[in-house]
Amino acid sequence: MTSPGVPDEIHVAGRWRPGRGNPLECVDPATGEVIAKITAAAPEDVDEAVRAGAAAAADPAWRDLLPHERARLLTRVGDLIEQHAGELALLQTRNTGKALAETRALVGSAAGTFRFYAAALETTETPLTPQRGPYLTMSVPEPIGVVGAITPWNSPIASDAQKVAPALAAGNAVLLKPAEATPLVSLALARLVVEAGVPPALFSVLPGKGSVIGDAIVRHPAVGKVSFTGGTDTGRAIGRLAAAKFMPLTSELGGKSPTIVFDDADLDQAVAGILFGIFSSSGQSCIAGSRIFVPERIYAEFVERLVAGARRLRVGPGTDPASQVGPLATFAHRDRVAALVDRAREEGANVLCGGRIPDDPELARGAYYLPTLLDGLPNDARTCQEEIFGPVGVVLPFRDEEELIARANDTIFGLACGIWTRDYRRAWRVARRIDAGTVWINTYKQFSIATPFSGMKASGVGTDKGRDAILRYTRQKSLYWGLDEAPLPWAT
Repeated sequence: MTSPGVPDEIHVAGRWRPGRGNPLECVDPATGEVIAKITAAAPEDVDEAVRAGAAAAADPAWRDLLPHERARLLTRVGDLIEQHAGELALLQTRNTGKALAETRALVGSAAGTFRFYAAALETTETPLTPQRGPYLTMSVPEPIGVVGAITPWNSPIASDAQKVAPALAAGNAVLLKPAEATPLVSLALARLVVEAGVPPALFSVLPGKGSVIGDAIVRHPAVGKVSFTGGTDTGRAIGRLAAAKFMPLTSELGGKSPTIVFDDADLDQAVAGILFGIFSSSGQSCIAGSRIFVPERIYAEFVERLVAGARRLRVGPGTDPASQVGPLATFAHRDRVAALVDRAREEGANVLCGGRIPDDPELARGAYYLPTLLDGLPNDARTCQEEIFGPVGVVLPFRDEEELIARANDTIFGLACGIWTRDYRRAWRVARRIDAGTVWINTYKQFSIATPFSGMKASGVGTDKGRDAILRYTRQKSLYWGLDEAPLPWAT
């Protein structure tokens, strides 16, 4: 069995080799140490991967592989991920700064994702459609051919699996473009996919700048679909290119998700859930609960509890089992978050806790930022409207349910929401009125690969996950089987 190791080459059309692009350093954000040096992909590598992938997808050895045989390969990928879980989790922690407990969970999620789509593939049926004449009708899914999967730096391998597994299950070749700063675990995944027996040219991993490699993938005339997770501005640009090609696109974009506490909630449960919702992953999550709505009646008490909880969170390297909040993924991003908090101060925000780089000398080499809570801002302040993508939450008081719903929905985003209440009728009523693709009630950031995930408004188009994700990587073809032995009447 091959160990994934620390990759030093990229995987292009079944071959491990240096890319044709610029040198790329992968840095441990907890220490600033360079942990790997690779050469990024170039547009020429994209073209090579597309051409080889298209040929491999059309090869009868893959094209005609029966669903249960393809499912066996996906199950094998899941097994290999699980067997190498410790190495993969540590590699992801060193490249992203995430806590080991979180990266272990993400690796486990990736293994489960491949197994889920293996099971879904084995049990997917093609129904006959209702007969409406002297013919039999059916609609069958066929592979698109070559698809592009563009994933973010905050949750590699889990995000990778959610795109790669259903795309392979559908019979496609896949070009995976991981984030420039965090490609290592995606490259390690390629070794396991090939070891599982998937034809090597079907899966390429092409690290590099999104403006270069992502752009080349989206523009390539032989790429038939793109699934993108990332920022809203980039998603809009990809959407324009996809529209020009009449190419289907799935996009999961930004968020500014409301977390709502009602005065009948279990406040201890709500505090713990809200802290997890905004500060796990150091806030680097599109579904982070970054706008915290609290009733005026309990505002002072609840904010006091919330601030006390945030101050107790342990900040440190992801390799330390005691750490709850690790460094941000890059130093540049840490500095961006710090600048946005400074702007919040200029808007009139009160910094309730955090709001700075930690002064602990043991953390001085890392890209750390303290868990930060703000209040004193109106909902239309830029800080309350723009995604910060860091450990920064804004607390907002509200008077009644109607005002709450109006303010919670007063955003361009519609990705997620959290509701904390003991009143199940209120939970149902509010959940249905909030513009969000996912609503958690008395919990937060829990996921099932079996449950579809989507965004509203500027948070994306299309749906990831769920049993039907395989069909989203296919084209439908309708077949009509004539049953009448007589000629068509107009010709006689």
